[in-house]
Amino acid sequence: MTVTADTPQQIAADEPTASRRFLDRVLKLRALAVLAVLLVMLAATQIYNSEFLSQQGVKDLLLNATILVLVAVGQAMVVITRNVDLSVGSVLGISAFAAGTYLHGGGNPLLAVLIAVGLGVLFGLLNGLLVSLGQVPALVVTLGTLYIIRGIDSIWVGSRQITANDLPASFVDFGHDGLSVIPYLALLTLAVLVAAGYYLRSYRGGRDLYALGSSPEAARLAGVPVRKRILTAYVVCGALAGLAGALYLARFGNVDSGTGNGYELTVVSAVVVGGVAFTGGSGTVYGAALGALLLTSINSVLPSIGVSSVWVLAIDGVLLLLAIAVDRIVALRVAGVLRKRAAQMRSAHHA
Repeated sequence: MTVTADTPQQIAADEPTASRRFLDRVLKLRALAVLAVLLVMLAATQIYNSEFLSQQGVKDLLLNATILVLVAVGQAMVVITRNVDLSVGSVLGISAFAAGTYLHGGGNPLLAVLIAVGLGVLFGLLNGLLVSLGQVPALVVTLGTLYIIRGIDSIWVGSRQITANDLPASFVDFGHDGLSVIPYLALLTLAVLVAAGYYLRSYRGGRDLYALGSSPEAARLAGVPVRKRILTAYVVCGALAGLAGALYLARFGNVDSGTGNGYELTVVSAVVVGGVAFTGGSGTVYGAALGALLLTSINSVLPSIGVSSVWVLAIDGVLLLLAIAVDRIVALRVAGVLRKRAAQMRSAHHA
């Protein structure tokens, strides 16, 4: 009888898959924990302030979350590939002003949204090309484009400001109206979220992003078009940041050179807190959306219970550090499990 044992190469190839499955289980539990914390926090706030979850209160809560959820979906796709996009806040700001400038001249609202998305695609393409073809670390590339885009925005906008009075009434109404307590913006964001989740789960291109994040070298050996997938993730992230810019304009009706400043850190916090591993290869856009909803809910909860909103950034920072610490502990645990498994398989082979 011939016994076939796994070769060291096969064991190595199996490790990313085993690691991803283990991480997926842990991060799903973390997403459930985030949901539980969110529900408990909302319930406790409602007990303290009975007006918090009124019809208008729920509507405001959803409106506040939509922009962050939208950008977090795109960021999650990039982080899953073991990269990051720090330019999303700048892209949101310049896209919002571009859409507002066009509308101020009497433009069509739908075309204004397309202009914002197109601008986001352009910057996403730039980031993706530099990271995938230029082989420049994503942190360096997107930190550079963050300042470049912000500089262009500052020069272009200057001291000018777009206000709701400069915009078509139908566009501004779209940013506030909805079906009962569900705003139109929330429905649009939900559609994007479901589409992104379906793509990642059901299409080869989406599954390739996970494979790439789990082990870039193994993904290359398996025939994954690494550069194309990274470029796709950045283009989608840029497009959603551009769309978020247009929706930001509809929601707040006010855009200036400071719009989107610091937003990238909140987005990264939402993604990581929502269970997307910063080391790549694990997590879901639904978890990222939950993280975004948690952070925006904290922003709404604190003022309603009489706590200064100054604490919001501090709490976001604490949550980000805790999430990264959990990722690190899990990564060490996975490495230990895989080493033990490889040693057992080698022992069986020698036996």
